[in-house]
Amino acid sequence: VQLQASGGGLVQAGGSLRLSCATTGRTLSGYGMGWFRQAPGKVREFVGAINSSGGITYNADFVKGRFTISRDNARNTVYLQMNSLKPEDTAVYYCAASLGGSTPSPQRYNYWGQGTLVTVSS
Repeated sequence: VQLQASGGGLVQAGGSLRLSCATTGRTLSGYGMGWFRQAPGKVREFVGAINSSGGITYNADFVKGRFTISRDNARNTVYLQMNSLKPEDTAVYYCAASLGGSTPSPQRYNYWGQGTLVTVSS
């Protein structure tokens, strides 16, 4: 499974971005999907995840109320809607696919996208 993350860019604090994670040639419908991020000099951290049907999502505490994960299995695409962005949200954002369902553990993910950079200016 090849994942392609897109939608990153430069945004002012308080602004919004929507990241997309898509695949071609293979369905994502059987995979739990997660979003992670890695800021410069920091370890990769869990942002949120969604189960294969899209019925269950959960997010890290620091993004609750601001970020929303959704998926469109017909389009083989997962989204991360980010609102009220803060400078500390600046990072490379990665999507990942897990055969083991949605989970905050990066070790449980089988496939990773290349990442998309989000920069939030103050």
